[in-house]
Amino acid sequence: MQEATYKVDPTETKKRIDLFLSNVQSEISRSQVQRLIEQDHVSVNGEPVRAKYKVKPGDVVLLRVPDPVPLDLSAEPIPLNIVFEDECMVVVDKPAGMVVHPAPGHSSGTLVHALLHHCQDLSGIGGVERPGIVHRLDKETSGLVLVAKSETAHRSLAGQFKEREIKKVYLALVRGNVLQNKGVIDLAIGRHKIHRKKMAVQREGGRSAVTSFEVIARYPHFSYLRLFPKTGRTHQIRVHVAEIGHPILGDKVYGGKLDAQHMKLPRQALHAHQLEIRHPVSGETKLFSAPLPEDLDFYLKSHSSGGKSQ
Repeated sequence: MQEATYKVDPTETKKRIDLFLSNVQSEISRSQVQRLIEQDHVSVNGEPVRAKYKVKPGDVVLLRVPDPVPLDLSAEPIPLNIVFEDECMVVVDKPAGMVVHPAPGHSSGTLVHALLHHCQDLSGIGGVERPGIVHRLDKETSGLVLVAKSETAHRSLAGQFKEREIKKVYLALVRGNVLQNKGVIDLAIGRHKIHRKKMAVQREGGRSAVTSFEVIARYPHFSYLRLFPKTGRTHQIRVHVAEIGHPILGDKVYGGKLDAQHMKLPRQALHAHQLEIRHPVSGETKLFSAPLPEDLDFYLKSHSSGGKSQ
């Protein structure tokens, strides 16, 4: 068990305890801090607190970080499409249908299981449940996933995501004719008030979410978009395009009732196409790309006679 003590000065007053701790140290992310708070590993003046507690001048904050728990996951020899790899990170082009990390109902066959076979030294990096994983994609979304191979790389890459330094580009097929050639969707997102596994646009109380887009081509019943999420909220792109009346083709959660044409796509037509990052060690700008996968490429080509490029 590692421990660290911090005394709150007047400049930090009225900040939430999770935000305070993520500001005064850089080795543990805010999400990790929140988990430690839930597990009663954070106390103020000797008493455990909740994440919403707001610090006051003179408060003495104790942060306890338990030693890593041995990873109880087995490596599986699942083929991976490696886009880039060096001693501190690996970039994978994840296929649609692959879950990123183990969860109820997905105890094997995940990207984590495949990575444990491919990389022999991931155990404990960034947490036991998601070793090395810096960010995630939905099961049915294909494309680029960043994986850290060291704690230093994990902190750097996670920090770049947190500070919105990483530039992301997605490709998507969305229902209907998107009239604007370019646009910005600036709508806050939060947990759906009834369906708790879904996200929804919230006019009040949601977290800021911004997605820019441009039309690549238009087809009789759908549009081909390039999207640039400025923030990284859960299901952000899917919620945003659905909110403006153009849900992603094949999206069974946010797409509403799908007609026969849309059902020809067995998964949501969303692909993480590009990532531009700062290398966690050298500082060099790195740009990674993954081409449109075969299923979405085939769908476009099968409708190419009716498409009109911008």
